[in-house]
Amino acid sequence: MSDSPLASFRPALGPGDWDQVPVHAYKQEDGVPFKDITRRLLFSAPALACELRYFEMAPGGYSTLERHEHVHAVLILRGRGQCLVGTQVRPVGTNDLVYIEALTWHQFRATAGEPLGFLCMVNAQRDKPQLPSAAELAALKRDPAIAHFLAE
Repeated sequence: MSDSPLASFRPALGPGDWDQVPVHAYKQEDGVPFKDITRRLLFSAPALACELRYFEMAPGGYSTLERHEHVHAVLILRGRGQCLVGTQVRPVGTNDLVYIEALTWHQFRATAGEPLGFLCMVNAQRDKPQLPSAAELAALKRDPAIAHFLAE
């Protein structure tokens, strides 16, 4: 069998865990706010124009509040929590789908006292995340629901 992830079979070892799919740090940049989240690259190959990644956060964990020039397609695989997409805060749970348009602020949080795991499909070639400026963050927090979400 080839070493290509497309030609390989990697059995599941448990929820959010696959044989020969290593766990990576969520991000390597210093000063980027996130908590208790890991990343696994499930599929990436020259024949694909996208990557399929798995993220999992511990209870109380969260991803970075950010936006990009590329879109995201997210499938919640396990757990429950909340997500911010643009100006909407929504509960999310197993099998929910979340589409994030380009240049849209987004963040996921494991707020239900259990791990939150999700698949995320993005362009293989993509831009770096943009963090909100102090003014952009203040503007987001003018909405009481977003302010509450970000304070959790």
